[in-house]
Formats: sequence, structure tokens, C-alpha cells
Amino acid sequence: MTSSDLAHSPVPDSAPNASSAAVSNTRELPADLPRLVNSVIWPGFVGTTVPAWLDGALRNGLAGVVYFAHNIDPDAPGQVAALSAAIRSANPAAVVGVDEEGGNVTRLQARDGSTIPGAAVLGALDELPTTAAAGRSIGRLCRDAGVNLTIAPVADVNTNPLNPVIGVRAFGADTALVSAHTAAAVTGIQELRVGACAKHFPGHGDTVADSHMDVARVELTMAQMREHHLPPFEAAVKAGVKSMMSAHIIIPELGEAPATLNPLAGALLREIGFEGLLITDALDMAAVRATVGPGEGAVLALLAGSDLLCVGNPLNAYTTGRDDESCYTEVYDALFDAVSSGRLPVEVLRMAAARVAAFAQWSLEAPAESAEAEADAGIDWVEVAARACIVTRGVGAVALADPDAVVTLIDARTGHNMAAGPTENFILTALLDEHQVQAVNASSLSAGELNDLADTEESLGEPVLVIVDSLMSADQQATLAAVAAVAPHAVCINAGLAPAEGTESVTALTTIHCHGFSRVTAEAVVRLLHAG
Repeated sequence: MTSSDLAHSPVPDSAPNASSAAVSNTRELPADLPRLVNSVIWPGFVGTTVPAWLDGALRNGLAGVVYFAHNIDPDAPGQVAALSAAIRSANPAAVVGVDEEGGNVTRLQARDGSTIPGAAVLGALDELPTTAAAGRSIGRLCRDAGVNLTIAPVADVNTNPLNPVIGVRAFGADTALVSAHTAAAVTGIQELRVGACAKHFPGHGDTVADSHMDVARVELTMAQMREHHLPPFEAAVKAGVKSMMSAHIIIPELGEAPATLNPLAGALLREIGFEGLLITDALDMAAVRATVGPGEGAVLALLAGSDLLCVGNPLNAYTTGRDDESCYTEVYDALFDAVSSGRLPVEVLRMAAARVAAFAQWSLEAPAESAEAEADAGIDWVEVAARACIVTRGVGAVALADPDAVVTLIDARTGHNMAAGPTENFILTALLDEHQVQAVNASSLSAGELNDLADTEESLGEPVLVIVDSLMSADQQATLAAVAAVAPHAVCINAGLAPAEGTESVTALTTIHCHGFSRVTAEAVVRLLHAG
């Protein structure tokens, strides 16, 4: 029997030579080692039901699972709750998690888009009760699905406008504002007895690389980190946050290991008073996968102070050729072998497992009723998102006055955020409820079609809309300039970061800055266009 076989065995095998690696004949392994190793692993899986390998691992103590969009069937009401129930029938203490931030990043509402505003919308409004209400809405959505931990909120201070992975997922670029809204979101989420998870410690806001695809560095001193980036995490601790997620970022003053694998970063988190569950960012991300690998990364993360090992999404492009079970067993085998060799002390595993168990126990308690939670049902989140929109005026009017006019919608976006994943064009969906739409991708927009826009706008009086998600992208700026040259009355819909106050606009077009790309922001934009 190999260590991987033990991972699935409902009855632990106490044989000291169970590992696939050579084990000293004199080293006595604990009888519960298979369950103990499982108790700190948090994998993804493929499908909308529990596969056999996962059922076996859960029965042998697996910590729980993380849901991704491919685990959700939006056409089957109750499917996710039934899936969660099946998971808990195998392990009643399972931690069932999901990336549910609101706004751009959603799994439970991935197909149709989030109905809850994201962090940048809430930061732009700067109304703490509204942020707390959004947190409660996220918590309610999760609880109804049988999820007891949402990997949110983002506590990063997005001080670098070139940041490719945080952006509108953050509340803003001001430390005090992000701190206050992080605390409000944590409080709101946890009112529903769903654990919040402040991320990405110690702060991913000043990077220019995406740790999904590369090693990300923060070229700041620790004094600068403490002043600008740690306060939101400290605010989360004061708000009672139950979990934190580490970042795969390198801070040179702490050494060349990513924070997830760096004992100094783990110690820093405990130094600010956090005693809860430390979760790794996904071990299949390039900062770990392409350097030490997920298995070795799991060992190093536990030695650095992590408690729960997020394995990652088995359907990510960079796991091609792997199945969900092998992604899990790679981590399991590495941990089992590290304990067997004496490199990973059993006490480290037990301490991490105890934190996982304590979180699971907390989540079993019923949420308290509150007057605020009852009032949330009356919130019009589209109206909230519309109030957050900022309009910078050019020549064009913010109006879709003629319901019979054909709207030309040009999508100038050049990719997608790895954390959010590819999505439908929610602006198009919202427009199609009341309009005929000619949808055009900017990458295939010819010179002839650009000239036709002049006829569309001037001769026919039909509106032209252009979607961007980065006003700093040269390609997107070029599309805006080309459109403005022939259709100056067109309206730009900016789903990315709004320019800092006082900054000159990069386009002459009238622009609606909606702080994200989701169902709720799309419907807010269309409502504004209809209101004129």
C-alpha cells in the first residue's frame, strides 16, 4: 500500500513503512498519520457530484474542498446545496470554500455574473454600512449553498495601477479606506456564520506581475509594507476574521522565498495578533508550481506557518494532462513522505489540523438574527452600483433614448483577469433585454468597419458603446482613439480602475467608470444609459 492508497482508505493503516519513499525502520509513525495529512489539504475537484476518490479522502479526514465554477450547475436549483450535503455526509467537519468576492470574482454566480457589487464599487461609494450589507449578502449566498468559508474580502491596497491581478478587486488605493471596508466586509460575512478570509497577506497591491503566471515581487521595505499594506490585515484581525490567505509574493527584506513559503512572513502574521486559520493561495500557481512544485510547496508552507493547503483548480490550463485526483495525491504524498523522513514534524501537522478543526466547529453554530440582515432584502444592488459610477463628460450624451435604435457595442478588452476567469459579456446581456445590439470585437475591427461607425452615429443617430477594462492598456487606448476619430459621440464603458482624481482622461469620449465587470455593474450602466 502506497501513501496515496492510505489517503483514500477509510480506516487508517498504521504500518510505519506505508510511504512510497524509503522510511527508516526505526522511525515510528503515528497510527493516525493518513488522517492527519488529509486534515490540512483543501483540493478542488471536477464535476457537480462527489467523485469516488474525493468521497474516500473525505471519509479519511480530508479537510474539505474548494468549489470552482465547473462544480456549479446554474440550471439545477439546489444542486450546490446537495453537493455540500454529500460532502458533509462523508466528513461532517468539512470546510467547504469558494472564491466569492462579489463583483468580478464569483463562482456561485459565474455564468450569469455576480449580483453583489465588488470591492471597488463599495470603496468608491465609501459607505461602511453598505459594505457590511454586501458582506452579509455574500455570506447568505454561501450559507444557502452549504459553503462555510468564502475566500474574501481582498484586503490588498492597490497602490500600483499597473497591478494585473488585483485592480477592481480591491476597495481602493488608500490604506485607511481599505482598512475600514475590509473590517466591514469581514463583519458582514461572518454574521452569517460563514468564515471570511482576508487576502493576500502581507499585501499583493503593489505588484506588476500576476502570481498565477509568474513570481511576483514587491519592491518595498518592510517599513513601507507596515505603513501602507499591513493595516487592512490588522483591521481584519480586530474585526475577528477567522482566516487569512497568504500571497505568493517576494518581499526582498524577508528573503527570496514567496510569503506562502517564508517562515518570516508566517511569523509576521502571528505578530499582528492573528490566531486563526492561515490558508495558502493555490499551490498550482506559477510562483509555487514552476519553482518548487505543489508537493514541496505544501511542505514548505506548513513549515512556514500555514494551516490549510489550497491545492488549486484542476481545470486550469497549466494543469493540462493532470486529473483532479493526481493534483491532490501529489500534495498528500509529499506531506506523508516529509513526516516519514522526519523533515516535517508531526506536531506542526497537529497544530495546523487543530486550527482547521476549530474553524469547522465555529462554522457549525447558527447565525444570530439581526435587524440589519432583515433589512438587506430591500437593497437594490443595481442602484447601489449605479450610484458608485463616475461619468467623465466628452461630446457624447449618456443616453439610450430610442429603444428601436441598434446599439453598436465594441469590446476592446484584451484578455481576462486570471482570478476572475473568462466571463460572458454582461453589458451585452443587459442591453439585449431591451435593445437590438451589434456586438463587435475590437481585435477584428477593420478600417472599413471603423468608417461605418461614422454613418452609424451621424447618419443613423444610433449609439456606439466601447467596453474597456484598462485605460492604461496601449491596445485599448488605440481602440478608443480610433473610435473617437470617427464616432466622437460614442460612450466608453470603463470596467477597470477609474483614473485618480485630478488625472487627465486618456480618452476624449464620454466615459462611465463602473469599477468592475459583473452582472450588477452591467445592469447599473444600462440603467444610467436609460436614465440619460
